[in-house]
Amino acid sequence: MSDSANSGRPSGFPANGQRLIVLGAVVLVLFILVLTSFFVVDQSETAIVLRFGRFDREVGPGLRWKIPFGIEESLIVPIQRVQKMEFGFRTEVAGFNTRYSSRDFTNESVMLTGDLNIVDIEWEVQYRITDARQWLFNIEDPIRTVRDIGQSVMNQLIGDRAIIEVLSSGRTAIEFEAEQLMNEYFRNYGIGVTVNTVRTQNILPPSGRVQNAFEDVNTAIQDMNRLINEGREAINREIPRARGEAEQVIEVARGYAAERVNRARGDVARFNAVRTEFERNPSVTRTRLYYEGMEDVFKNADKLQLIDKELQNFIPLLNLKGGTQ
Repeated sequence: MSDSANSGRPSGFPANGQRLIVLGAVVLVLFILVLTSFFVVDQSETAIVLRFGRFDREVGPGLRWKIPFGIEESLIVPIQRVQKMEFGFRTEVAGFNTRYSSRDFTNESVMLTGDLNIVDIEWEVQYRITDARQWLFNIEDPIRTVRDIGQSVMNQLIGDRAIIEVLSSGRTAIEFEAEQLMNEYFRNYGIGVTVNTVRTQNILPPSGRVQNAFEDVNTAIQDMNRLINEGREAINREIPRARGEAEQVIEVARGYAAERVNRARGDVARFNAVRTEFERNPSVTRTRLYYEGMEDVFKNADKLQLIDKELQNFIPLLNLKGGTQ
């Protein structure tokens, strides 16, 4: 009998084959053990650990451990990441050259206004998951629920307003009220979501003559706003200039008034001084005043001829060449 028959192994089978099989099985078990025992949670995420399909615990970022072989399961939820949900359009490539989908989403964007007009509105909702446990277990399809609530709230707000308000001044109020109403619904339903921003994109009236008419109205409104701004600019330019000129005229008048008052006061002071001297010595003062008066009378004369009224001997001869004798 051969050695292979004595050992009970098939002919040609290696002696250490069983050891390799056992070693491979051990390595495979260890690999599965490690693979199913550890998981990594990012900084912007949290993990919900389920044991036999039921909630067991919630763990934060880092390298985490769980019971292997499917006994415990980890579900990662991005609680710190702001997510976006689009209505009426879809973004295929975001960036500098944003490309949008060519598909038709009018079933989301076409709405009826309060004055029974049709408007096509595109908007987006930016939200963040705040409670991972509520997000996973309170609602069967939370993504669909967020979309349905967002569309319902926007239909409600558009239906309460006239189309002219929706197209012009009511956009900011619609965005604010939509954010408030969505957060109220999410709190009541316990979805674990908070809306950060509701932003409207394009708001268009029905195509055709209606759209052309609204475009004309928008053009008129823009022209009106432009003329109002030009008028305000002219007012802001002309009023300060007029005020400056008025202040200048007032200052000139004040200076002239001060000059005349000071001159009058000086004349009064001079008159009082002369009067005082006249009362002290009338003859001297009278003579001085006479000389001053004569000086004022003849100060602009080119030639003067002085003749003594007491002269009796001969008549003065005048030099016709300009001198006197």
